[in-house]
Amino acid sequence: MPEPARQTRVGDAYERLKEEIRSNRLPPGFQAPEPEIALRMGMSRTPVREALIRLEAEGLVELIPRRGARVLPIRPDDMAEIYEILTALEPEAAANLAREKPTDAQLMPLDRATTKMEKALKAGDLDAWAEADDLFHRTLLAMHGNQRLLGFVASLFDQAHRARIVTLRMRDTPYRSTQDHRQILEHLRAGDVEATRTAFREHRQRAANELLGILEKYKLGQL
Repeated sequence: MPEPARQTRVGDAYERLKEEIRSNRLPPGFQAPEPEIALRMGMSRTPVREALIRLEAEGLVELIPRRGARVLPIRPDDMAEIYEILTALEPEAAANLAREKPTDAQLMPLDRATTKMEKALKAGDLDAWAEADDLFHRTLLAMHGNQRLLGFVASLFDQAHRARIVTLRMRDTPYRSTQDHRQILEHLRAGDVEATRTAFREHRQRAANELLGILEKYKLGQL
């Protein structure tokens, strides 16, 4: 089999498994032998094995000799570290973007993501809201243009999104978070560097405090 075909199979297995974990269809604490996971995914064992190795490197699973793979729990300490990094990096990336005074056309992807969040709340679709929220943050970093930063933060986004999905229905309806995104967008539109930085930092700090409070309250990291 040509090498590109093998890489395609591994890539497909990786993307599908990651989405199963991000969406909580493979929840924290889920454990199964690799052949069972491959059967569940309808794929052969070799690409699934390679995909699991990648996911282990990203902090989503652990491989246990002779016992298969386990989806890692969402530990408060881990999430505190992740949000500390995001709170340090994202506001600066947003501030740099504001400094460039982006046009309405350039901001359209962020506007669409924010609108999706608002529509999802009106429809009571929290899963769609979480996807739109994730899209906003990924899009903003992509617009910033630092590919190394985007690559580094991507795995943190995956872990933050997984925690968000797990706790989504344990928290208040995220009206404030949605308003935060709209406010950040307007600061970007105005080219207001300091207001953008401050709003983004406060948004991430509130999100971290809320998430960590839920994890501690329900002892979710003990799975």
